[in-house]
Amino acid sequence: MDPKLIEENGFSYIEQGEGEPLIVLHGLFGALSNFRGVFDYFSKRFKVIIPMMPLYTMPIIDTNVKNLGRYLSDFMDFKKIEKAHLLGNSLGGHVALIYASKYLHRVRSMVLTGSSGLYENTLGGSFPKRGNYDFVKEKVAVTFYDPRHATKELVDECFDIVNDKGKTVRIISLAKSAIRHNMGDELEKMNIPTCLIWGKNDTITPPDVAEEFKELLPDADLFWIDKCGHAPMMEHPEEFNGLLSEWLDKRFYSAA
Repeated sequence: MDPKLIEENGFSYIEQGEGEPLIVLHGLFGALSNFRGVFDYFSKRFKVIIPMMPLYTMPIIDTNVKNLGRYLSDFMDFKKIEKAHLLGNSLGGHVALIYASKYLHRVRSMVLTGSSGLYENTLGGSFPKRGNYDFVKEKVAVTFYDPRHATKELVDECFDIVNDKGKTVRIISLAKSAIRHNMGDELEKMNIPTCLIWGKNDTITPPDVAEEFKELLPDADLFWIDKCGHAPMMEHPEEFNGLLSEWLDKRFYSAA
């Protein structure tokens, strides 16, 4: 995965492949590189697009999950995408849910992994302390079952974010708005194929969150990945890609 970042009309994104659009939505501390395995694997059969969410550029008063949903709508309009598969991790899953609640006819399917929208522990229950590198490292490690995935590069990136006052204020605003914007009452209307892929050891959106999504969504399938935390596509990319590919084939392409 070494695609060129495309910047046009106020949007920044990467894109690769041909076929049906698969739009990937990253989370609060997510980066495009978090989806390296997804991007490389699925761009062989889909047009995979990963927009950079404007987490740190929206006016503070407008920094909330509903406006991220509007951003996705504007992005799809700009790209002239009539209908797409949406794949979201953590806050990205929440954005997919918000978008689907308004534009269900434009969503081919949803793939949610470690998604917020019902309940979440933000970075393990507390926000990283500015200036304390070890504390940030510890909280990043909570994201994973195997703390070795909390690489120095990833910790450095999060450390830089929480030591930038403007970014910190926006992160806190987004985290609070995600907690306020509970999607529970809206899920029964989302009668589209939904794939839930969850880490059995997720402590940020624990397994009971996945079970509740499965119960409330009309047409959802739930798959577990063992020894896995909040970011299955990073911690177990091959298993994640295999589960999702099989699900897509079964639901949409079995006759192809």
